[in-house]
Amino acid sequence: MVLDYEQSVALADVPVLSAEDLRREVLEEIRDGGRLLALFGLPDGDGAGLCALIAHSGDRFLRVMRTAPLTQYAALTPDCPQAHLFERELWEQWAIRPEGHPWLKPVRFVPHGCLTATPGERPGPAQLTHYRVDGEEVHEVAVGPVHAGVIEPGHFRFQCYGENVLHLEISLGFQHRDVERRLSGGPHPAHARLMECVAGDTSIGHATAYATLLERLAGVIVPERANRLRRLGLELERLANHTGDLGAIAGDTGFLPTSAWNGRIRGDFLNLTAEVCGNRFGRGWVCPGGVMVDVDAELCARLFDRLRHCWRDVREAVKVMFASASVLDRLEETGEVTAATARELGLVGVAARACGLARDARFDTPLSCLPLCETQARVEKGGDVLARARVRSRELADSVDLACTDIQALSHSEGAICLPLPDRLPAGRLAVAQVEGWRGEICHVGITDARGRLACCKIYDPSFHNWAGLEAALRGQQISDFPLCNKSFNLSYCGHDL
Repeated sequence: MVLDYEQSVALADVPVLSAEDLRREVLEEIRDGGRLLALFGLPDGDGAGLCALIAHSGDRFLRVMRTAPLTQYAALTPDCPQAHLFERELWEQWAIRPEGHPWLKPVRFVPHGCLTATPGERPGPAQLTHYRVDGEEVHEVAVGPVHAGVIEPGHFRFQCYGENVLHLEISLGFQHRDVERRLSGGPHPAHARLMECVAGDTSIGHATAYATLLERLAGVIVPERANRLRRLGLELERLANHTGDLGAIAGDTGFLPTSAWNGRIRGDFLNLTAEVCGNRFGRGWVCPGGVMVDVDAELCARLFDRLRHCWRDVREAVKVMFASASVLDRLEETGEVTAATARELGLVGVAARACGLARDARFDTPLSCLPLCETQARVEKGGDVLARARVRSRELADSVDLACTDIQALSHSEGAICLPLPDRLPAGRLAVAQVEGWRGEICHVGITDARGRLACCKIYDPSFHNWAGLEAALRGQQISDFPLCNKSFNLSYCGHDL
């Protein structure tokens, strides 16, 4: 079944395949350059079937496949590594066993009372087994889940030979909040605010994805002014976080000027967001049907002037960093991920573009017909920390251009900023929303039941795909490179844990 990414489709029109046929078709699509956008359990009566979505870069159409309820099937992971986390989640949530999967370890530690397929049988955090390399001179380093400083919980298990990392295993899921199940039976007015908390540093990104999902299910087209305001919010969010990340990378190389400057400039970008909606992280900016805030000519003039000052400051701070030979020497060839590995693991966003993969939802699946300043995604080919830093640096300039364009357009125009959505959504429909957040592609998938309520909602933060990339980046590196590699990916714990 082919789905235009901007439309919804009747679930009844999606053919029901056998597990063998779905597996074959998914693998054929992947071999043809496709990417596994989603693979999840589709509830049906007392069980669940498989539902898979495949995306191709530069193609506005998605491939949708599903099966009848089942309890097992031949795993995709041995032939399609990017399926490994999807299939572990399927087993965890629905007890659908992917036969032949190399390791069905937990994705998340589910609190009592939450949806779980095997209550009482799943290991707790302290009981989890880890991959281990044996040898007299091999040693194991365990870090977390409790860390020094203010940081979310995550466990990192290194297998080392001297200083060299042979293998890194990352275990997350310590703060699972059961977000997806809470959306069942919606939409509810409170759910839009809940989406802002999926990953707090991506409040506008996830709120926009959720709103877009509901709009596509309802068949509502958002006014142009609302689309401009949404894009302005997304680009301010990207500016603040890219600025902070570049400062953090500089700090881990010991280059303090850019580290100190960017910490302050990041705050300036966050304050621009607060000027519009009253919250530095953009909460209360986006709502289903459009946006909750508007800007007048006076506010636009202030935003434009302050944005240009912030851009001047961050441009010079980053220029100084890239002019330092010691910084370049530290970043180059550190934490390399090849394009082949990135493609196999299904990486998205900055991590993918740094490996030469032109994956950017702003170009592949744009949210509106508003023109972009650039004609293609910013890519680098090194796949190392330096490449990931350069992608961020180049995207800063693009985001400033887009934000300035939208501010000027908003200051000279008027129009509606929100349209009402129906109380009940059309029954039995499936829709997808893809939004390029600052980390990468955010994907929300929604399916309505016979009453027009959400029967199933799947959320994929870019971190869901990219944590495996961080594991790959550390292989063959020195363990002292981990903080720098970690900063260059800067992935979300809570965005993964949901």
